[in-house]
Amino acid sequence: MRTIDLRGRELSPAAMLAAVPRATQARAEALDTATRIVDDVRERGEQALREQAEKFDRVTGHAIRVPSDHIDDALEHLTPEVRAALEEAIRRVRLASAAQVPAQQVTQIGEGARITQRWQPVHRVGVYIPGGKAVYPSSVIMNVVPAQVAGVTEIALASPPQSDQDGRIHPTILAAAALLGVTEVYAMGGAGAIGAFAWGVPEVGLDPVDVLSGPGNNYVASAKRAVAGVVGTDSEAGATEILVVADAAADARLIAADLVSQAEHDEQASAVLVTDSEELAARVAVEVETFALATRHSERVGAALAGPQSAIVLVDDRDMATAFSNAYAPEHLELHLADAEDAAASFTSAGAVFVGDQTPVSLGDYMAGSNHVLPTGGQARYAPGLGAYTFLRPQQVISYDRSALAAVRAGVVALADTEVLPAHGEAIEARFTA
Repeated sequence: MRTIDLRGRELSPAAMLAAVPRATQARAEALDTATRIVDDVRERGEQALREQAEKFDRVTGHAIRVPSDHIDDALEHLTPEVRAALEEAIRRVRLASAAQVPAQQVTQIGEGARITQRWQPVHRVGVYIPGGKAVYPSSVIMNVVPAQVAGVTEIALASPPQSDQDGRIHPTILAAAALLGVTEVYAMGGAGAIGAFAWGVPEVGLDPVDVLSGPGNNYVASAKRAVAGVVGTDSEAGATEILVVADAAADARLIAADLVSQAEHDEQASAVLVTDSEELAARVAVEVETFALATRHSERVGAALAGPQSAIVLVDDRDMATAFSNAYAPEHLELHLADAEDAAASFTSAGAVFVGDQTPVSLGDYMAGSNHVLPTGGQARYAPGLGAYTFLRPQQVISYDRSALAAVRAGVVALADTEVLPAHGEAIEARFTA
């Protein structure tokens, strides 16, 4: 990993971001391709999906709508250890997601005048689960459970067909779906799956969804942008990011392990350490190399750590570290600080904040109870991670009786006249004249 020394410099947020650029070129190049794939599915439906499966997944002749016996078989062959882990993860995510459903609120504006704020679930959701460099049953949980907690009644799931599984979805993905009671499952991948959810594919019985969610590569993220406005989408989750803020007392070995754990996802993953300790930075650099060489996916990890999106950043002090983190707005933020619990309040822009050296991002990926589908690319400045609220629509219900309407009669008419919309005022007056 390269080291960037920002000490002794007055830097704006934009200058801080420029010091550690994100891997954006691949996303820009993906948008045109993803849009073409989405449009192809819209126009040609099943035939487009089959051609895409052959080209990208090396699969032909597979069942796009997954038969129920494939799902049952996958659950039957799930190992007891993995099943127990998935069931515990489901329990924890369900508990945390329940806190994300707002209670209905009634505001009494005046006598006979009230507004009820309620949160309505969407009717139908499409969940996408990647199937490329890794297998993600945890993502099934992270997407399906919040939708169920929100009250969504129809959930469809898609994941790429696997050439080494005779065109079936990976069995662990299917087993996770079975544990959650999801029976509408499609073997389709990438941008094509996003297009299929958005527009529907009648030939395979797939109706359009209201909201689609789930992580994926740059093509999946770009496809979401291509269908935005047709359906609701969660954040455009791109390559994973971890930013660690650490002080001189932090454990270099644990920091290195956590940086490598996220670099394992993808060659474009971002792994960043921010510290005011030159000694810690040097120790972490050594430990990172040790972990990177020893891990199974060392080549992928090495590419991510050597990329311009990864770095060890030296800063003057805690204030500068905080400013850098808030400007960067990482997907995952770890605080390896002596006063991490107290300091956490100052770190306001992050998809999720992991406090203390015993709370690694890996915990959040699986068993913390928090959701691991989080905003990347700086979107944490304005966008939340996935939650039950992703599948809810705030809705106001207004109720006025005659006397309450009479109390604002003159005000409505006055404003309508000012805006030269007299019919608005006349609609009020009609209620008070014969």
